[in-house]
Amino acid sequence: MNKASIRRAMRKKRRALTPAQQRTAASGLRKSLNSAIHLSRSARWGLYLANDGEINPLPTIQRLWRRKKACYLPVLHPLYHNRLWFVRYQPGARLKPNKYGIPEPVLRGAKRVPPWSLDVVCFPLVAFDKQGNRLGMGGGYYDRTFADRRVIIKRPKLIGFAHHFQQLPELPHEPWDIPLSAVATDQQLHRFRNKKALR
Repeated sequence: MNKASIRRAMRKKRRALTPAQQRTAASGLRKSLNSAIHLSRSARWGLYLANDGEINPLPTIQRLWRRKKACYLPVLHPLYHNRLWFVRYQPGARLKPNKYGIPEPVLRGAKRVPPWSLDVVCFPLVAFDKQGNRLGMGGGYYDRTFADRRVIIKRPKLIGFAHHFQQLPELPHEPWDIPLSAVATDQQLHRFRNKKALR
């Protein structure tokens, strides 16, 4: 299967999940991250709000809030195409839909931080394989943001979030694809020994 076919199949499958199945998956995701003891020392987390059937990280965000961790959401860069800013996300924060219909924090008066200042960044996947290769929606936002020279010097741990059925034996991948430290699903945490992935 090519990338377009994989995207169509996986997006259709995750959008078909019932609300109850999504709640169960979100709870399982939170539990999978409990096995990553080293992450408990991480203070600044980049996450996302679920869209298009993506696995929902909200229970994970709420758990991080309870542990006094700082959470940040990606915001589309207003000037540079295919780049992300990260803005502090707190309970009750004002959100507005971006051009894709995804809620993101209102920029005015918000605390914005550079990607390299985060300890961990968790983002949704369309698919992943046993080697740690990933397939996103195709916009290249995370790849371009974390390929920036300023970010490479101190790249956060990059963790993909996905439903367990989004794992495939092998994916087509490109040299510029940003490597993952791990993928957390509703069933387990997959760790990767990728030489290009830092820490």
